[in-house]
Amino acid sequence: MGLFGGSKPDAAGFPVQLTETEWRNRLTPEQFRVLRGHGTERAGASPLNAEKRPGRFLCAGCGAALFDMADKFESGTGWPSFTAPLAEGVGTSEDRSFFMTRTEVHCANCGGHLGHVFPDGPPPTGQRYCMNGLALRFAPAEKSAPGEGA
Repeated sequence: MGLFGGSKPDAAGFPVQLTETEWRNRLTPEQFRVLRGHGTERAGASPLNAEKRPGRFLCAGCGAALFDMADKFESGTGWPSFTAPLAEGVGTSEDRSFFMTRTEVHCANCGGHLGHVFPDGPPPTGQRYCMNGLALRFAPAEKSAPGEGA
């Protein structure tokens, strides 16, 4: 049970399972607080807000691909925001913490808390996946060498 009645996804149902000690060894204290403790980083704190290069956003906990740069947009909220996740990259659960109901977004691979999704995003989905930058890692798209590719 989370803070003030919220619920957390059952960790037993995810492909990547580590002990609390293993997670603490893998993550920074701030990442652990967000990914494993369902915390939130301060708005505007993430350098990923300014990221504009082609590439993908991965789970900082397990490395699973979650979002593509093509789906990132400037929401004005202070957190990296996306219109849609990659197929099978994330899952959702009900979050009733802080006396409100929201839809929590977690990594489908390790269950790490990423942020929340709201129905106030731009077309084409109308969704705003508002993610904690601490929960993400950016992987730039690989450039092809001259003469390679299309």
